[in-house]
Amino acid sequence: MRHISIFLFLILVGCKNETKNKTEIGTENQSEITTVIENGIDQSVSEMWNDFVQSNPEFKNDEIPESDFFHNNEKDANRLAKLTLNGKKRASSGLYSLYEQYNADLPTVGIKQIVTDFNGNAKAIIENVSVDTIPFNKISKEYAAMDMGTDIEPLKKWKKAHWDFFESFLKESGKKPTEEMLVVTVEFEKIWPKNE
Repeated sequence: MRHISIFLFLILVGCKNETKNKTEIGTENQSEITTVIENGIDQSVSEMWNDFVQSNPEFKNDEIPESDFFHNNEKDANRLAKLTLNGKKRASSGLYSLYEQYNADLPTVGIKQIVTDFNGNAKAIIENVSVDTIPFNKISKEYAAMDMGTDIEPLKKWKKAHWDFFESFLKESGKKPTEEMLVVTVEFEKIWPKNE
């Protein structure tokens, strides 16, 4: 389970939404909210999506996006949700080899996600605007600043945090990180709420 949880963090797939049932939101009715709650999704996720759809009716027939938090612990998940909400965090990174290992699809441009805190409370809706695969040692300072949500030594902080995280995960499968390991980089924009 630890492998799956870590992998889901890396690819921004709903750790809290392990079922594949999605609910279309076009109207606000109790059965939709009940379905969401039964599937292990916090009611705030449905409510946030409903608010977004009411202000953006062109999405009324879209399914609720996956909901998830960043990182694998409460402190970091809540900190990164706050950075996403205030627009400082605008990127995320995953290890390419994990996508291959789990035969998972790479993220794509245009996909939306509801970012939650560690407890599953909806904080923001984001949309992928750029996806690339870059060697670890080629990550730019600009990208690191978007991912870390800071402009104070962002590349140094990004490399330390991601090296340590990737190393701990790879160790369990008998592998080691390298400077050339491929990283899936995802840039996103916060699309809801509009201003915080």
